[in-house]
Amino acid sequence: MRSRPFLPLMLLLPAISSPAQVSISIGLPHMSIGINVPTVPELVQVPGSPAYYAPGLDTNFFFYDGMYWVFKDDYWYASSWYNGPWAPVHPEAVPLFILRIPVAYYRQPPAYFRGWQADGPPRWGDHWGSDWARRRPGWDQVGRRPMPPPAPLPVYQKNFRGEQYPTPERQHAIHTQNYSYKPKEPVVRGNYAAQTQHSRSAPKEGRPEEAPKHR
Repeated sequence: MRSRPFLPLMLLLPAISSPAQVSISIGLPHMSIGINVPTVPELVQVPGSPAYYAPGLDTNFFFYDGMYWVFKDDYWYASSWYNGPWAPVHPEAVPLFILRIPVAYYRQPPAYFRGWQADGPPRWGDHWGSDWARRRPGWDQVGRRPMPPPAPLPVYQKNFRGEQYPTPERQHAIHTQNYSYKPKEPVVRGNYAAQTQHSRSAPKEGRPEEAPKHR
């Protein structure tokens, strides 16, 4: 299957010679992608994976390595907050354990998933083409190294919803103050750093704040 052209606002990737050298391509995290998650959803760990999925949402919503991931309209997006803003992620910068999530855990699988093995990962090499497959060799092969433990869930975000949901300019400071985990996978660190840099360059609105208490 021919892959679709990627979003025009994406930054271009330089030449890549190995998976360890995957460069990050991420757009500005101020997009609406047509979903609204009013509060932190229930997240359930995918069996045999350090990733989580949201069985109660009607969208392909995941959590891995300290960030949320959404697959919608044939594109991947990432955010450190459960309701965005979302930044588009280039196919070559999607983390391995997100790529390996089995088809069965996609709540809104695209039509081209039909007929694919439910307990296996999507056939991304078929969809994104041979160039992508050459740059991500072995993405679907679990190595001999033990699976990393799942990242702790940012439960503090349950206290930020509705009118208390922070603006993008405040999110990084609140996140840093309440969540000490740092991404481990290189491509996730790159995505997180890109969002952090954008947040820090935006105008500041007041001081960092702690998560509000439950009432």
